Amino acid sequence: MSFHSMWTELLPVGRSSASGGYRRFAWTAADAECRAWFEDQARARGLAYEVDRNGNQWAWLGDPAAGDAVVTGSHLDSVPDGGAFDGPLGVVSAFAALDELRDRGARFTRPLAVVNFGDEEGARFGLACVGSRLTAGQLTVEQAHKLTDGDGITLPRAMEAAGYDPEAIGPDPERLARIGAFVELHVEQGRALDLTGDAVGVAGAIWPHGRWRFDFRGEANHAGTTRLVDRRDPMLSYAETVLAARREAAHTGAVATFGKIAVEPNGVNAIPSLVRGWLDSRAADQDTLDTVVAGIEKAAREYADGHGVALDVVRESFTPVVEFDHGLRDELARILGRETELKVPVLGTGAGHDAGILSASIPTAMLFVRNPTGVSHSPAEFAAEDDCVAGVRALADVLEGLACR
Repeated sequence: MSFHSMWTELLPVGRSSASGGYRRFAWTAADAECRAWFEDQARARGLAYEVDRNGNQWAWLGDPAAGDAVVTGSHLDSVPDGGAFDGPLGVVSAFAALDELRDRGARFTRPLAVVNFGDEEGARFGLACVGSRLTAGQLTVEQAHKLTDGDGITLPRAMEAAGYDPEAIGPDPERLARIGAFVELHVEQGRALDLTGDAVGVAGAIWPHGRWRFDFRGEANHAGTTRLVDRRDPMLSYAETVLAARREAAHTGAVATFGKIAVEPNGVNAIPSLVRGWLDSRAADQDTLDTVVAGIEKAAREYADGHGVALDVVRESFTPVVEFDHGLRDELARILGRETELKVPVLGTGAGHDAGILSASIPTAMLFVRNPTGVSHSPAEFAAEDDCVAGVRALADVLEGLACR
């Protein structure tokens, strides 16, 4: 099956008619449809299909027990109203690259697998890369069982409703020990390749990043009868903190975003009693990130004190800087340079990925495909089909260089 036909088949799954974006959240009907598509692709190619203890899907060519396997793939879930390419491009390209290698008559000397990691975006339960974190032991079973969505449904309950056993989740060191290299292809979430004129690049490192929850607690009151001087309005402190985050990030070259908010009692004619905002911040190095977040928290506390509002700040997740395995990264650049006779750009990225999570356990690397819009996590996310095909060829070249020695 061609890249185009696979892409066209997957494109409508989980797409919102209202926004044009995708809502492929973990352990929902849309997720189940994506997972069924993955299984169909695996079986159509005669690959050995399995689901691991954490719900990640695997399609194997060769004996996985032999060890030193080369794995490629990504994820199929999405952020709320996200784009079509973030995640699925890596999975579709993985199957297409395997087809390309078979057409070339490639002879594999190492096992090869395509993987779909579950719940990478964290759209439903608020924590990114749940499937890979569990596998790598970076998320404990106890922590996973406490994850809850906006409707109060826990991760175990959601998994059980989807037909999976939540009691089986946990670290999977034996599986990781059988993997010699993981290469993830992903649409670029920025415009670096568009600016250099390259269709494909290699990832150098992932910026350190984290998520912090700011709880501003004030006093609910009537919006029409309460004098301004008598108000303890947490929305004011929150709004000022959003502006402070922009200033702190601009001073340092980092990024800081309040992209999610919850308000209680959430009435048009009521002064809020609670405003809860989630900060996402990322920077090129740890010191800069620490400086930015500390500056935002300091400003938030000053604003809260000024308005008679209490403030709690909780770090909900954090991922340190990820330097991809230099040997594997250089091997990718060498393989692609040999095939194309061009210098392949090496890019840093502020986005987290399953490859970044797994890098602490196994050698990982990433390929990026040009995104001329520079937009991601939005329906405007885009990659031209010619560039997608170039990405498939690049991934096939890499897999051939690694698995067909």
